[in-house]
Amino acid sequence: MTAQQQRGENACVVGVDFGTLSGRALVVRASDGAELGTAVHEFRHGVMDERLAATGERLPPDWALQDPEDYRDVLRQAVPAALADAGIDPADVIGIATDFTASTPLPVTADGTPLCQLPGLAGRPHAYVKLWKHHAAQPQADAINETARERGEPWLARYGGKISSEWQYAKALQLLDEEPEIYQRADRWIEAADWIVWQLCGSETRNACTAGYKGIWQDGRYPSRDFLAALHPGFAGFADELLAHPISQLGGRAGSLTAQAAAWTGLPEGIAVAVGNVDAHVTPPAADAIAPGQMTLIMGTSTCHVMNGTTLAEVPGMCGVVDGGITAGRWGYEAGQTGVGDIFAWFADHAVPPGYRDQAARQGISVHDLLSAEAARQPAGAHGLVALDWLNGNRSVLVDHHLSGVVAGLTLATRPPDIYRALVESTAFGTRVIIDSFEAAGVPVRELVIAGGLLRNEFIMQVYADVTRRPLSLIGSAQGPALGSAIHAAVAAGAYPDVPAAAATMGRCRPAGYTPDPASADVYDELYAEYVRLHDYFGRGGNDVLHRLRALRDRVLREESVKPQAARPAAGQGARP
Repeated sequence: MTAQQQRGENACVVGVDFGTLSGRALVVRASDGAELGTAVHEFRHGVMDERLAATGERLPPDWALQDPEDYRDVLRQAVPAALADAGIDPADVIGIATDFTASTPLPVTADGTPLCQLPGLAGRPHAYVKLWKHHAAQPQADAINETARERGEPWLARYGGKISSEWQYAKALQLLDEEPEIYQRADRWIEAADWIVWQLCGSETRNACTAGYKGIWQDGRYPSRDFLAALHPGFAGFADELLAHPISQLGGRAGSLTAQAAAWTGLPEGIAVAVGNVDAHVTPPAADAIAPGQMTLIMGTSTCHVMNGTTLAEVPGMCGVVDGGITAGRWGYEAGQTGVGDIFAWFADHAVPPGYRDQAARQGISVHDLLSAEAARQPAGAHGLVALDWLNGNRSVLVDHHLSGVVAGLTLATRPPDIYRALVESTAFGTRVIIDSFEAAGVPVRELVIAGGLLRNEFIMQVYADVTRRPLSLIGSAQGPALGSAIHAAVAAGAYPDVPAAAATMGRCRPAGYTPDPASADVYDELYAEYVRLHDYFGRGGNDVLHRLRALRDRVLREESVKPQAARPAAGQGARP
């Protein structure tokens, strides 16, 4: 008899989605996927990308850290609040599962204690969690890629030919290069996706998703000691010592909820705790979009593009292909864009005149909604602009986080809605580059399934349908990753035999919510051709100006940071605001 049968139709599961700025808990009925209650807890420390919260120390460019205590607070705050919102008896909950941003690793001791929580280490930035958008390990990523190419490492093609600075190895190598003392004190280098499961069930596990996509775990093994030693003699034992642990399949049971975690969450001690997962990869089951050819776009601050395939293909510039990386028995593919919603937020927050803010306030809408409404009134191509969506670097297909944004075609007649529309279009063009790369490698993309916060914006959705010339289906949940986690919790608790069976019942999707407008799509074909010309010129070695500008900025900031305070220019006299 299954756990669900023991509790009847009242059996519930909890999914917890750990995002960039907050954690979300969702209570779901296991029998049909009905969402009964939810709660969100904002991270107290947020993203530390300018200063370390503990000391106020200024962080170098491209850093992004988090405090792991914020993650425990989600268990203490959001889960009980979601249970209260659902109005259920906690005894009806049979399982809990979590998902996380990735790659978001941290150094810990053998018992899972984060190094930043050890005496004397609260003021050491390298002792903290390195968030997915920590891009300061680009030199280490370059060294990994160059060494792998020189040695002919076979796993490199599984990652589109490049390992990203966002991933485990580059960040760990940066730690060893810059703070060898901290590196030596770490007994484990673990993804937050696995660390939070450790907090719930008291057992260390490593999930197949983060190990495969972010940990270079392919064909049952990590990169060799010889390869790691070629990067740095002290790095030879990284995989054997800091990562070493059996890999668990998605949907499996990691263990049982401990008494401590039960006290945090208000859930029954002993219920199933599912193996960890990544926020993007857990989402396709929530939309029941796990068939080959269905590419799920999780659109928020960034966008992850994930899909299943029946065969192994090497797609240039993809983030990775992993056997069982999304669902068991299929090859899971991933690509992504490092800035999407973040780009729109940057523009609305920093590049819009006060008059637009005043107008939005008078209408009782956000600046985003105002810009979207005005941009939507334009026909495609009317602004005369084309932009590159690299304000936070490029994840796919160039895998270069030192690239930066470009807007071409500005005139004195250009207005904020024109630029906003061009930025939205640029992100859609970036997605089309990814689709084209997949299809050229023999991985067809017939349908786009949209999840994440941006699906509520009708203007953005229509642009994506027009640019890609594909129908957009929409996930039927506002909490896609949390629902996906709940689905995995139901499988771990024994309510379903596997993830596809649970997804078929608990997942939901509205097919063809948006369809391409042929006239706009024709214009976008022309604009896309210009985008590709700029993309290749600035991104594939035609002109290295973006790298030179980044290097100049970093040099000036380093020189400024070591000047005595009295020697620095005052505000209004050349200092940065």
